[in-house]
Amino acid sequence: MSWGTELWDQYDTIATHTQKGIDFCERFTHFLKDRCSIELKYASELKKLVKSYQPKKKEEEEYQQYSWAARFWDVLKELHDLAGQHEVIAENTQGQVLKDVQSLISEMKQQRRKDLQDGAKVQDQLKESLAKLDKSRRNYEKAFKMAEKATDDYRKADADINLSRAEVEKTRNMMMIKNNQCDESKNEYAAQLQQTNQHQRDHYTQQMPSVFQQMQSMEENRINKIKSMVKQIADIERSVVPIINTCIDGMVKASDGISAEEDSKAVIDKYKSGFPIPADIPFEDLSNSSVIDTSNANGTPKNSLDNRKGTVSDKKKNRKDKKGGGGLFGIFTSSKATINKIIGLLGEESKEDFSDLPPNQQRKALNRKIDEFKKEIARETAEREGMLKMKDVYVNNPALGDPNALEKKIEENAQKIDSLQAEMRKYQGYLANMDAKPSPVGQRRNSLSDDSISQSSTNMEMSQTSLPGQPPVAANEPEVYTDEWPEPPRTVEIRKKPDKKAIDDEEDHVGEFEHAEGDFDEEGFPVIGTCRALYIYEAGNEGSVAMTEGEEMFVLEQDQGDGWTRVRKHDNSEGFVPTSYIQCHFYDQDEV
Repeated sequence: MSWGTELWDQYDTIATHTQKGIDFCERFTHFLKDRCSIELKYASELKKLVKSYQPKKKEEEEYQQYSWAARFWDVLKELHDLAGQHEVIAENTQGQVLKDVQSLISEMKQQRRKDLQDGAKVQDQLKESLAKLDKSRRNYEKAFKMAEKATDDYRKADADINLSRAEVEKTRNMMMIKNNQCDESKNEYAAQLQQTNQHQRDHYTQQMPSVFQQMQSMEENRINKIKSMVKQIADIERSVVPIINTCIDGMVKASDGISAEEDSKAVIDKYKSGFPIPADIPFEDLSNSSVIDTSNANGTPKNSLDNRKGTVSDKKKNRKDKKGGGGLFGIFTSSKATINKIIGLLGEESKEDFSDLPPNQQRKALNRKIDEFKKEIARETAEREGMLKMKDVYVNNPALGDPNALEKKIEENAQKIDSLQAEMRKYQGYLANMDAKPSPVGQRRNSLSDDSISQSSTNMEMSQTSLPGQPPVAANEPEVYTDEWPEPPRTVEIRKKPDKKAIDDEEDHVGEFEHAEGDFDEEGFPVIGTCRALYIYEAGNEGSVAMTEGEEMFVLEQDQGDGWTRVRKHDNSEGFVPTSYIQCHFYDQDEV
């Protein structure tokens, strides 16, 4: 259906209707802006909520210990992702739909202005034609009346006998003139009427329908655009629904991951002290002034469970508490500092060997510390391998870089690895002593000399000097050497305590060493191969020797797994050098 044929007489109404369509588009624009603002505000509030309930940095470890806390953290993460999807809705709506609506409004205003101008022009043409018709009609009416009057005057003059023939003739001529003027006006009126009718037919059948058709097309285009935009809004929201559903599924999965049994076990693992249950409270016989001591044989301190006032035992216990006693129950009834020590296993208040913690917590802390050292050693080892490969590439292709520039970094890396290994062995010693097991001595070298004497005694103070790349180990620190981390060669200075038993033990040990040294000849170690220095090494500690790049030396003892090889230089000086710094060739390889 066409507006031009059905609404030919509703031009003003159509003009008003199209203006309402533009007004609706502008209102639709405000709706989209408000919708985007709400989505962004909702996403912002959700993110603020997540941030306010997200665990602090110091609480992250505790959140990972319990399933209910860890899964709640997962819910917060899913909620944060869900908030991001609302931001996506707002951004896509602003970037796509809102921009299209604003462009549509601009186009409609221009099109409507043009159509109204065309319609006004056509309307003015019709009005002008009607005005000409009205003017010609009025002229015709005036001429007709004047012709009728002239005719009446002629008839009266012709009937009047008192008038002369000349006056009658004058009246007749005037009548003829007026009749001719009337006929001309009539003809002009008829022509103008025909022209106006033709113009009116064109106006209502061609010109105005064309204008109406343009306005109808504009309105239909607006409606179709609104339809597509509403659908586009729905598509934008539908596109994020799968992700929102994934977030919701993640929340459900997080809820399924909560386990009361696992959390109960985690509480036990975290707070278990490892102390045995206290023994029975001894009976205090006041009549005999003696106490039957039934204290625990395993060394558990006595408990004071009797809180009654006015008894002798209560006074004794109070005096004991004032002196620092209190028994095992002091762990649970003491100040918050004790509990904080149990919770913060690696806190600043804990000792290096974590001996201030309960046994179970101490074991966990030591194992965690050892794992940290293993990870760090693995990382440094991988970094070392990368630098060695890079140096090989530089050697093969000097244009890529200078291989000498990596030597210092490789040496620093090796020293760092040695330091980490020494620290890890120290904590392994703590763990071994805690388990009340004798520390394994590892794989000892079969040579006993002044440079490689190792001895331990409970009544002696030991001052140890480490090899290059290893930090000095403090006195009385336990060490454990296994097949994976063997003992490095080291020298030990023994200082005797003023104790007779220690002196006797020392004499026994010295006798053993003197007997063992008698089994070797004056030459010491036999030469088992040769080696060439790959890098420069500066000896900074006793027991090691310096070397220059490319220097040839004799191999006296292979690497026992500790990263050090015993060599002899051409000046007959002997000592240890890092195995990774030399390239070895053993004589037994030639025999094969």
